[in-house]
Amino acid sequence: MSSQPEAQSANDPLTPPTSQALRAALGRFATGVTLITCRDTAGQAVGLTANSFSSLSLDPPLVLWSLRKASSNLVAFEAAGHFVVNVLAETQVELSRRFASSKGDKFAEGHWADGLGGVPVLSGCAAVFECQTEVRHDAGDHVLFIGRVLRLTDLSVAPLLFQGGHYRMMGEVL
Repeated sequence: MSSQPEAQSANDPLTPPTSQALRAALGRFATGVTLITCRDTAGQAVGLTANSFSSLSLDPPLVLWSLRKASSNLVAFEAAGHFVVNVLAETQVELSRRFASSKGDKFAEGHWADGLGGVPVLSGCAAVFECQTEVRHDAGDHVLFIGRVLRLTDLSVAPLLFQGGHYRMMGEVL
């Protein structure tokens, strides 16, 4: 018996996909890997690995990302007036793993500086988006965070990718 979910054809009756089938199909889409950071109400740095980041609007400059409602970081991000999206370079895979884990001081590794609102900014990233929180929306089991990009950094380095449950490397940027 295969553990792979079966593909639905266009002729099948409309039935909602299982969570497993949806996750497997979404895993076919390659995404970038980010560290999203903010400061909590006590001024402590908070961060997590996320691949739910996306552009939303060029005018005004808006981006969005989502966080599970069950996340222990939700309260900090809901209270934060600013957040930073650090788009990881392919050389930063270990930082992605660190921030995806339950390690204590996640900010003990990497070179960090305070950005707008005192939010931690990681050096050496493929791109950095320093944002003011505009809107939060409940959406299923997640909260969508929409931020206005106030400042950005864009380096010509290859970004870290995630696809099919694995980290991927794009290679040289031409």
